[in-house]
Amino acid sequence: MNAPIETVSVIGLGYVGLPTAAVVASRNVQVVGVEINESVVERINNGEVHIVEPDLDMLVQATVAMGRLRATTTPEKAQVYVIAVPTPFKGDHVPDLSYVQAAAEKIAPVLDAGALVILESTSPVGTTEQLVGWLSDARPDLTFPPMSQGTPDVNVAYCPERILPGHVLRELVDNDRIIGGISPQCAERAVEFYRIFMTGECLITNARTAELAKLTENSFRDVNIAFANELSLISDKLDVDVWDLIGLANRHPRVDILRPGPGVGGHCIAVDPWFIVASTPKEARLIRMARDVNDAKPTYVVEKAITAAERFKNPVIACMGLSYKPDIDDLRESPALDITETLCDSKVGEILVVEPNVDAMPPALADKKNATFCDAATAIDKADIVVLLVGHRAFKEINRNTLNQKVVIDTQGLFA
Repeated sequence: MNAPIETVSVIGLGYVGLPTAAVVASRNVQVVGVEINESVVERINNGEVHIVEPDLDMLVQATVAMGRLRATTTPEKAQVYVIAVPTPFKGDHVPDLSYVQAAAEKIAPVLDAGALVILESTSPVGTTEQLVGWLSDARPDLTFPPMSQGTPDVNVAYCPERILPGHVLRELVDNDRIIGGISPQCAERAVEFYRIFMTGECLITNARTAELAKLTENSFRDVNIAFANELSLISDKLDVDVWDLIGLANRHPRVDILRPGPGVGGHCIAVDPWFIVASTPKEARLIRMARDVNDAKPTYVVEKAITAAERFKNPVIACMGLSYKPDIDDLRESPALDITETLCDSKVGEILVVEPNVDAMPPALADKKNATFCDAATAIDKADIVVLLVGHRAFKEINRNTLNQKVVIDTQGLFA
């Protein structure tokens, strides 16, 4: 019989780690979050948050005040360790697992027999097995699955997050969860942890299947977005309104085309398919082609804006939105940010930058002398060309009459 889980350590306090830590802490569990960024640690210990997510600030403030959540830069002993660190890719779209390896090496010295280590970071197939290798190399005095005979000292599982920014606190609790154990016993131990705060179903499998399942979910979405984005290119070429086209096609009972956009962003859909391509380059032909279509869309939008700018002597372009999806502050892999930065670098004219979910010009644009950070009303008033890049609620409230004398490039169909 396993001891009740009373202490948890979350490694990485970003968009996944911090909400997870706060939700677990709210269930009367002692949680220590580990983060290398000292300013983030300080803010959390003051009951503050460094990311935008509805109600997260109140939950962090409450759990810190209760003494259930605190942050540190150094791992401490716990019964469960949840690794939620970045897994980006390097040049040529090669997965970068250095953050996962660093996390393993940081927690290894404090592991005790009976501990459970869970990897939540989206990872290529085989990463959890590598995690076991890194841990066992650092702690030869402990036994790990599947090499150990009988019950291992440390259980290891892969349980990918499945949360949508803007709905994280609800989805952490309600969504079904894939539980991929290195062994069946590891999976059962992981289920015990997630049952502390989850109401969704725990779907048990092995670690490799769980890893590929996460990549498959996001690759499925990427392929379908690529179809919509390709339709937008075809429609432009044939002088057809793509929004009208998709609306009509979707009236078929078995057709459900997604909406096109300026590309695909975020740390999931824009990244995860490359992990499959890197593992099986000959087989993943459709997945790679979808990535190529979506990665090329920002260039197409930039070219449309530059062509429109040729009509004006000193063009002013308003870039409306920088985040990778509506109503959040997350700029990771954002096509909107990429488009805005490219337009600045092209020296096509003055660029007015609008992003209602951040307080100041992001670092990627801070040194652009032809760029000005401003509010939506000011940007639309001054601009010759308005490029709608993100479907923020605030932009949907724009009075269309203010756009009558403007060239509008609507990548989101806000005014379709």
